[in-house]
Amino acid sequence: MVAHYKHVAKKRRLAGAYNSNQPLPVWVIAKTLRKVSRRPRRRWRRSRMQL
Repeated sequence: MVAHYKHVAKKRRLAGAYNSNQPLPVWVIAKTLRKVSRRPRRRWRRSRMQL
């Protein structure tokens, strides 16, 4: 269960985990000439976040 009211620190960690799981922006791939094309994705069912 996830608490309805969360501490600000936990909300910031959750937001950071959410943003790091998004795909890279297109301009990053273009600027690095596809040397950086993907980031490691976290599967929400397979691995637990250490919060």
